Amino acid sequence: MRNWLGDDGNWIVAGLAAAITVPLLSFAAGMPFWIAAIIALLVFAGLVILLAPRRLFEGLDFKRIGSGRVAFARDLLEAAVPFAERLETAADAIADKPAAAAVRHLAEIAADVFRKVEAKPESANAVRRFLSYYLPRAAEVAEGFAVIEAKRVPDPKQLGEVRGVLVKLEEAFVHYADSLVDEELGTLDTDLRLIQASLKEDIGR
Repeated sequence: MRNWLGDDGNWIVAGLAAAITVPLLSFAAGMPFWIAAIIALLVFAGLVILLAPRRLFEGLDFKRIGSGRVAFARDLLEAAVPFAERLETAADAIADKPAAAAVRHLAEIAADVFRKVEAKPESANAVRRFLSYYLPRAAEVAEGFAVIEAKRVPDPKQLGEVRGVLVKLEEAFVHYADSLVDEELGTLDTDLRLIQASLKEDIGR
């Protein structure tokens, strides 16, 4: 989800670009081979750095947040991301359009939760159960739907039961995603009360 080329994608692209650069410069442009090789090496190194996948929580102030909190959030997200990817894969395998859309929606909500936790690692505990329980179970249920659907004669009752579970899971996903927003609103409510108290003290209103 985070890097469509995979962890080694930057090395692959850089290698291909460097491999093309040498013959292009030496044969097409008539440049000496050793100069073309040096330029290709620089191209390779530059692309490896430029296309390197961004690490989780890159750019955050670890001292302000606390390295322990960041490590806890990182562990949760790294364990959870593969299950969100499994949801996307299952959605592609499901022929039933409403069910496939529901599974994709689950994956979208999961990605939204990932972004919010990465932006605010201290909120990870609020969605710990979501990341470690509901998301893995959702991936299993979605894959189960695809397996049942792939039968020569799918059982309508089984499919109906799984659809019902997907609906319940969607409700749980929304609940946990909104809990992160509610946490922010709770801080806003506190700030508003403090502002109102200050205004009342300063200007009598």
